[in-house]
Amino acid sequence: MSIRVTNLKHIYDKGMPTESLALENINFDVEDGQLLGIIGHTGSGKSTLLQHLNGLLKPDEGTIVIGGVDITKPDVSMTEIRKRIGLVFQYPEYQLFEENVAKDVAFGPRNLGLDEDEIEERVKEAIELVGLDYDTMKDKSPFDLSGGQKRRVAIAGVIAMKPEVLILDEPTAGLDPKAHKDVLKMIEEVHKRTGNITILVSHNMADIAKLSDKVLVIDSGRVVALGTPKEVFSHREELSRVGLDLPPITQLTEALRSHGFDIKDTILSVDTAADEIAFILKNKGISR
Repeated sequence: MSIRVTNLKHIYDKGMPTESLALENINFDVEDGQLLGIIGHTGSGKSTLLQHLNGLLKPDEGTIVIGGVDITKPDVSMTEIRKRIGLVFQYPEYQLFEENVAKDVAFGPRNLGLDEDEIEERVKEAIELVGLDYDTMKDKSPFDLSGGQKRRVAIAGVIAMKPEVLILDEPTAGLDPKAHKDVLKMIEEVHKRTGNITILVSHNMADIAKLSDKVLVIDSGRVVALGTPKEVFSHREELSRVGLDLPPITQLTEALRSHGFDIKDTILSVDTAADEIAFILKNKGISR
């Protein structure tokens, strides 16, 4: 399974006075097992791009090939494509509606026409995969859960469809710090367990740096950077020009470097930064 996006272009209200260019010359690929982080300020084109990846929008130019199938062709069955691609929008908990958690998570698999034994197995697996206890949660009303739990249940509903690609649009938006940390850990575990492609959109640079194998930066509908987290976050000036900054820990270590500390450049991990700082302090004869 892989995704190949080539020369993608999209124009809203084409031919109208309100015509606007949303995406232009977008090129990137994602391989099976990779986690792609997408960053860009509000209005940069991130959400428009995501809607192309599961066929909610059709491009004006370019191709999107997913698992060998060009989904931009007019004769492609988008119903089949959407079974393979799970898209979790921002605040997915607003779409919860069933009387209990198990029924809500079962909604997607049931629409696939699966038998009840398969549905139950998928529901249990998905609920536990997002870090919730099936027996404890299955009969609870989703509306009685905490914000973080609701978010997990909503994501479980998509995971239960067993998509080959999981797309998450700002999955930690609006959560308190603990729920944010829990959901982020859950995403990491789900990606590790499934081994599928995961695409994560976030404004949180630390989250993107921590989880991504590859980072795509979009500004004004164009790709301005693409590479590993270390490659992308090593270009502070370029990121600053499009309204983005480095992860906080990278800002700290860069500040130390600017003040004469002999510390490695583009550090993205808190643990790595702690080890570097401890080593420097030890060499200076400063102990904890």
